[in-house]
Amino acid sequence: MSAKQFPAPVFNDSELIKNGAYIGGEWLETTGEYFEVHNPASGEVIAKLPEQTDEEIDRAIDAAYETFKTYKNTSPRDRAKWLRNMYNLMMDNLDDLAKIIAWENGKAMSDAIGEIKYAASYFEWYAEEAPRLYGATIQPSNPTNRVITLRQPVGVCGIICPWNFPSAMITRKAAAALATGCTVVIKPDSATPLSALALAHLSEKAGFPKGSWNIIMSHKNTPKLGLRLCESPKVKKITFTGSTYVGKILMQQSSSTLKKLSMELGGNAPLIVFNDADLDKAVEQAIASKFRGLGQTCVCCNRLYVHSSIIDEFADRIAKEVEKFSIGYGLDPKNTHGCLINAKAVAKVELHKNDAIEKGAKVVVAGGLLPDLGPNFYSPVVLSHVPHNALVAKEETFGPLCPIFSFDTLEEVVALANDSEFGLASYVFSKNIDTIYTVAEALESGIVSANTGLFSDCSIPFGGVKESGFGREGSLYGIEDYTVIKTINIGALPPRI
Repeated sequence: MSAKQFPAPVFNDSELIKNGAYIGGEWLETTGEYFEVHNPASGEVIAKLPEQTDEEIDRAIDAAYETFKTYKNTSPRDRAKWLRNMYNLMMDNLDDLAKIIAWENGKAMSDAIGEIKYAASYFEWYAEEAPRLYGATIQPSNPTNRVITLRQPVGVCGIICPWNFPSAMITRKAAAALATGCTVVIKPDSATPLSALALAHLSEKAGFPKGSWNIIMSHKNTPKLGLRLCESPKVKKITFTGSTYVGKILMQQSSSTLKKLSMELGGNAPLIVFNDADLDKAVEQAIASKFRGLGQTCVCCNRLYVHSSIIDEFADRIAKEVEKFSIGYGLDPKNTHGCLINAKAVAKVELHKNDAIEKGAKVVVAGGLLPDLGPNFYSPVVLSHVPHNALVAKEETFGPLCPIFSFDTLEEVVALANDSEFGLASYVFSKNIDTIYTVAEALESGIVSANTGLFSDCSIPFGGVKESGFGREGSLYGIEDYTVIKTINIGALPPRI
C-alpha cells in the first residue's frame, strides 16, 4: 500500500515529538547508534532514536539518584500539584497523545483516546493519594516504650514498560512512584518510545524537578540496559510489565542487590458463561474484553468457556458482532480496530488458529490475514467447540482469536479455568449470586470480573497471582509498592501520671 493510504498524523503541538533521551532534565540526542521506530500499519520508518550507551544509562541513574536526595523531602502537596498538572496537560493534549499511540502502536483512535484518558487518571488519583501516606502507632509489650511506623519512598525506581499500552503502563507506575517521593528511570519498549518521550515533555511543563523523570531507550542493547538497571545499587526498585519469561530474568538479575520488585506478567484469562447468564450482556462484554486492541492486552479473555446448552447460540451472536467491525488504519476514525504490532504477533494468531482447527474446532468466523491492507492487518477469528488440548487452551494468543470451549458443570469449568500457570484476570457471567461468589472465590487469579468484561480503573488494584506476577498497581494499595516501612521504637518514657 502507498504511504498516502497511511498518512502521518498532524499534531496541534509538534513539540510532543522528541528525538532523544531525557536525562537529568535535558534532552540528549547522541550521534552514535540509532534504532528505527516503524508504523506497524505501513512498515514506514517514523522515527530514528538513539541507542543509549552504558555511560548514558549510568548518567540517567545518577541523575535520578542525586535528585532523589532532595525530591524525597519535597512537600506532598507540591508533588500532588505536579501530578495534577500532568493530568491536566494530558487531557489538554488528548488528541495529540492518542495520535502518537495510534501511529506507533497501530491501535484504533477510539482505543488510543481511551488509553490516554485511562493513563491520565493515574496522575489524578495519585495527586490525591500523595498527601495520604499514613503510618501507625503500636503499643509494644514493654509499657514504657512507644512504637510508630512511617512509610518512606523506596528510592530510585527502574520502570520497564511494554508496547501494548505505551502511555498507561508508564503512568500507572510513575504516578505512584512520584507521589511517594521516588524518582524514576523509564525504559519504554523500542516499538513505542514516542509516547514516553511525549510524557517527559509534559513533565517539564508540569513542574517536576529536573532528574525526577528520566527516559532511556534501546532496541539492540535492551538486555544490557535492563541488566544495568537491575544490578545498579542506586536503583532500589524494578517494576516491569511484560512476559513471564523476561520477568523471571529481571528477578534473577535484581537478586544481587535485593531490590524491591513488582511484576505484571503474562495472562491466559478465562471467561466463563453459565447457562443462566444474560446472554446479550455476556456477548457484548465478551466482545469488549476479547477484542480490545485486537486482543493485544494482558487481561483480554483468551479462553471462553460457555455452557454446552448455549455454546452454539453464543458463538453465533459473537460472530454477528464481529462482522460489524471495521478493520483499517488506526488513525482513520471510522475504523473500530487497527492492526497487530508486528509479524511475530500475526504468526502466533495463525499458529493457534490452525492448531485448534486441526484438532477439531468448528470455524464460526474464518477471519485471517488482510494482505490488501498490509502485512500486520488481521481479521478476527471465532472458533467454537475448541478441544481442550489445543495450544490456545494453554498459551496466551495476544491477538484476535476467539476460541470458545464447552463445559457442563461448575466444578468442571473452575478446574479448566485454573489449569494454567497464569492467574491475572478471570471473568464470570451468571444471574445467580451464589454462582458468582462461589466461582469468584475459587478462581486462581488476582482479578475476577463478574458480569462485565471491562474493569480498568485507577481506583482498582491491578495485578496477578501465580506466574502472572506480584504487586498491585492503582488503588490505595498501589502506592505501597513504592514505599518501605520504617519502625521507630522509643524507649524509657517517663512514668505515667
